[in-house]
Amino acid sequence: MSHRSPLEARISKKTTKAITDFNLIEDGDRIMVGLSGGKDSWALLQTLDNLRKRAPIRFSLIAVNVDSGYKDFKHGAIAKACEERGWEYRIEHTSIGDVMDDLLEANATPCSLCARLRRGVLYRIATEVGATKIALGHHLDDFVETLLLNLFFAGALKAMPARLVSDNGEHVVIRPFVYVGEDEARLYCKEAGLPIIGCCCPACGDLSLQRQRVKRLILDLEREHSGVKQSMLKALGNVMPRHLLDMRLNPSGELRDSAALRLEEEAPSTLIQIQH
Repeated sequence: MSHRSPLEARISKKTTKAITDFNLIEDGDRIMVGLSGGKDSWALLQTLDNLRKRAPIRFSLIAVNVDSGYKDFKHGAIAKACEERGWEYRIEHTSIGDVMDDLLEANATPCSLCARLRRGVLYRIATEVGATKIALGHHLDDFVETLLLNLFFAGALKAMPARLVSDNGEHVVIRPFVYVGEDEARLYCKEAGLPIIGCCCPACGDLSLQRQRVKRLILDLEREHSGVKQSMLKALGNVMPRHLLDMRLNPSGELRDSAALRLEEEAPSTLIQIQH
């Protein structure tokens, strides 16, 4: 067994905790990792492969890259990296890029639609390859940024779940990097010598002004008060329904025997404890 770096050990520990806390991987699972070629999905694939070799349960991995069809996309580099490491992979060529180009000409914001189109392709391939779970590389920063974006700009108190069953009940999406920071994923990708491949979309990397502002806000807060991101993530696992204004959760405001009340009473013992 090769020696693990402190960074690799830390990421493996956080990923293992997420898998355990949210029951993300079970014995016999075939995990399909959505591999964009970016730092987060590469780091996730490498980490799951490390855990697979040492885990007390058996599960298999297959990496799937959805090629949007841009001519300069380096899918060959993705294939080469997977082959060198003995990883099973599949590259699915699509024409999503053409759809995105049409939207860009109309000055639309394409990223959310692109994500939905790519998700649809992943669902289809998951069925074809017999995957029981679809793993995505969303990390801690994605969770807290999404929470604030929805809070500030969408009027919704929500982020992302670590484990999500699709609307039709046929697919399970997991996010094992919920406790892993973006900076850790970036450093680990570099440490592991994994090639970061841009998707070649003209809008890729051009974060919305809202997301840029939220990133900057969190960064500024973290400088002043270390642990702000961890506190925000912990808040997502420590919800107090009776102290919100959603009448669907507590119509009369006096549901003393409700599940919401029991949840609040149990909250101190069920807080997510983040491992540093």
